[in-house]
Amino acid sequence: MASSLMKSLLKTSSSSTLSSSLRSVISVSSRSYSKVSAKEERVPVFESDVSDDTQNSGISKPLSEILKELSKKVPDSLIKTRTEKGFTMKYIPWHIVNRILNLHAPEWSGEVRDVKYSADGKYVSVVYRVTLYGTDAKIYRESTGTASVDDKISGDPVQKAESMAFRRACARLGLGLHLYHDDLS
Repeated sequence: MASSLMKSLLKTSSSSTLSSSLRSVISVSSRSYSKVSAKEERVPVFESDVSDDTQNSGISKPLSEILKELSKKVPDSLIKTRTEKGFTMKYIPWHIVNRILNLHAPEWSGEVRDVKYSADGKYVSVVYRVTLYGTDAKIYRESTGTASVDDKISGDPVQKAESMAFRRACARLGLGLHLYHDDLS
């Protein structure tokens, strides 16, 4: 029933009464590779429509493979530099770290474990945990980040501390760890 309804909608859509985006929605709704027009390309709708190579590309790998990928040197084009209190430091922005984790460890999770202000209220510290899940094991690392409450230039101090803690926890898993050794060479 639904299939015949989709076919009739697709037939009427060829008369240009429906927009191309609506035709695409109708095509996707049919749960198949319904051909809307010769110009539009087929798009897989469900995981079962995706080839085995694509399905197994990053999901459910052994933890050792995930850690090996995360330990690779991050390209220089993704590394940023900033100067704070007279010190120049290299870092990977948190959103790039997030993307790298999504690519190599799709089942990762992260959480803020604690937020504390110093006794004088001048600093905020955040504890962040990153957990990686492999087919054979899971592992987590925690780290802290601290930011001055008075530093309004870099944005919200809690977000800055969280970002720092997140990146440091990822470095403990190998991601961007090479940046900490650049100063030694």
